[in-house]
Amino acid sequence: MKAKPSQELPKGSDWIYELKFDGYRFLATKGGATVHLWSRTERDMSARFPHIAQAIRDLPCQTAILDGELVVTDERGFPSFQLIQSADEQTPVQAFVFDLVHLDGDDLQLLSLDERRERLAALISARPPLHFSPALKGSGETVLASVKERGLEGIVAKRRSSVYEPDRRSGAWVKVKCSLEQEFVVGGFTAPKGTRSYFGSLLVGYFRGRKLIFAGRVGTGFDQKMLTSINRQMQARRVKESPFAALPTGGNRWGTGLTRAELARCTWLKPELVVQVRFAEWTADDLLRQPAFLGLREDKPARDVKRET
Repeated sequence: MKAKPSQELPKGSDWIYELKFDGYRFLATKGGATVHLWSRTERDMSARFPHIAQAIRDLPCQTAILDGELVVTDERGFPSFQLIQSADEQTPVQAFVFDLVHLDGDDLQLLSLDERRERLAALISARPPLHFSPALKGSGETVLASVKERGLEGIVAKRRSSVYEPDRRSGAWVKVKCSLEQEFVVGGFTAPKGTRSYFGSLLVGYFRGRKLIFAGRVGTGFDQKMLTSINRQMQARRVKESPFAALPTGGNRWGTGLTRAELARCTWLKPELVVQVRFAEWTADDLLRQPAFLGLREDKPARDVKRET
């Protein structure tokens, strides 16, 4: 089930508020001793996070489907997408579980959120690294102010009476982000300059219908390990023509456009790689100002990437 983006939190007693975790969304399926952790792109992440899979295998049930987020926290105890990006078997990854879709033969999708959460809380209990995602206490204004003050990603509001609607943004779940960041699709890259290896900037965009709309170029936020990893994945996706519907030329006041000379040296890619980007704002000509790379998103299909409003 997906959350609909919004600039305001819905209010009223029929809504609960949860932290918007900055990690990898997953759906866990358990059938006896067989456990899989599925990403939104239907990749099995069980081998990458074996201790999470084992914790779900140890749950006191025969079958279950759980919905949640895989998270790595920083030194403040806050979720960090950059840290889970580089997680290995030694990294203390945690799973915050916020919904229970199936339990021991019972399909729970048509139960209310309150009923599903009640069963989930009883199932998870105190079982680190599995954690029950708590409802945040306080009014919407208080919760939002607290999350903003701590620099966290945002809040998800959920209607207590709502059923579970797979793959839908019905509005029963609403997300409000406290920082400007979202996913973008990589459609190409510029040539490296100076001591930079492999590429200069990533050329990123989002889908509007079937068209890939150019959003700008991202040239900061990479370490050498990530430069190498991204380059390896980009080389397998090279194509001859630009996948973007149109590209701005001549540059602009923010330097996010491309000169004709730069365009001639760009390398184009099949639009499949998804990256997480933080930025200051959208400019008047609909380009990103001060974008910075946060990490690759292996858990989101490229075609699902839209401009968030």
